[in-house]
Amino acid sequence: MNGWKMLSTGLLLMTTATLAVPASAAQIAQHIVRAKIAGVDLIAYPTAVKDVVTIVGSLPAGDAFAGSGNAAVPTLVGMMLERGTQSEDQFKIAQQLESVGAEISFEVGVQLVEIHAKCLRKDLPLVIRLIAEQLRTPAFARAEFVKAQQAAIGSLRQSLQNTNARAAEAFDRAVFPQGHPNRPPATKEMIAAVQSAKVEDLQRFHHEHYGPAHLTLIAVGDLEVRQLQSQVEKGFAGWTGGSDVLHAASAALAAAPREESVPVAGKASVSVALGAATGLRYRDPESLALRVGTAIFGSGFTSRLMGTVRDKEGLTYDIGARMAEDALTDGYWKISATFAPALLEKGIASTQRELLKWSREGVSAAELAARKTDLVGSYQVSLATTGGLAAALQQAVLRGYPVSWLDEYPRAIDALTLDEVNGAIKKHIDPAKMVLVKAGTV
Repeated sequence: MNGWKMLSTGLLLMTTATLAVPASAAQIAQHIVRAKIAGVDLIAYPTAVKDVVTIVGSLPAGDAFAGSGNAAVPTLVGMMLERGTQSEDQFKIAQQLESVGAEISFEVGVQLVEIHAKCLRKDLPLVIRLIAEQLRTPAFARAEFVKAQQAAIGSLRQSLQNTNARAAEAFDRAVFPQGHPNRPPATKEMIAAVQSAKVEDLQRFHHEHYGPAHLTLIAVGDLEVRQLQSQVEKGFAGWTGGSDVLHAASAALAAAPREESVPVAGKASVSVALGAATGLRYRDPESLALRVGTAIFGSGFTSRLMGTVRDKEGLTYDIGARMAEDALTDGYWKISATFAPALLEKGIASTQRELLKWSREGVSAAELAARKTDLVGSYQVSLATTGGLAAALQQAVLRGYPVSWLDEYPRAIDALTLDEVNGAIKKHIDPAKMVLVKAGTV
């Protein structure tokens, strides 16, 4: 996601409830009710938690849907969702939510508009009604549009001074070709696009891409499924349209090595991105094996990168590796790090040395066994809250899995062999075909 993105804030934050019995203690899928309601893919998971309900959702209408049009329009539409509807202004909506301690927020990403809400059980009808109104009938008031433009421009200009954001943008633009859904516009182009956007552009985009056809809503917590279905039916009845997610015409693949410097004056550290496109989606064969191998190499304080580049050599406070942007289309593999300018070249050399060693030798049986335990354990802990369980369901659905994947994931991790993990590393990671971006005082 672009560094300038703004997460719309809820009005009164509530702590995500911990499940009375962790979801991991029993089979999850057998308790899930999934149905098409008024065209919406509605997934409900009633739990023993008292009173609290967490809602997450997604709608394919993110930045990639701008196509050859104004690149800022999808984000501006998302920002306008919270600025009043055709029947209620934003202050009335805010008052209703605040009076019951509920929250609703929207966030625009590369491909998706994500929905997040929390409320008490008794206030679920109100929250579902407001989500439906905000998605279906935003007011697009011109005065609020001007405020949204100003906020977006301010955030974009701030991101120009953020070395992490600048490195991430340059990396994504380098590894994904023109036309690929994951390739972002340049920040300066986005500022110009925001300035030139018109309310009519937003209204047209909303009409073309917002609808129930590929809208998913997931509710977890103290809920009665039939009542929830009835509320969704009432809120979304009669709404039509909607777009499917975008797929790349062809997978982006690592090519010739490339180095790029992004000067950002007056910074105490340099942000570094080193990696390549993988050509893999999350569900592809070998993707999970590569992800586990990557976790051993660069995820958390027990990873090789942390243990060597940070702890042993003292070259950085922050370094890691991950695979991302691969839920809906092929993604990337990337090392991210920050170095003091005086340690930059030494830090990069150390990182590249560890990368070369890992790519050639792979991981050990002991490392794999320990990381399997960590991954399964942290996964099960994440399912112990309504928010964690809702997020896991959302990720499974977006990645194209059935809801039973939540039960299958620990077994899939446990079943990975050392040969599978090391084979995936050697097949898909080539240090000689990577992009290196440095953003900061360079």
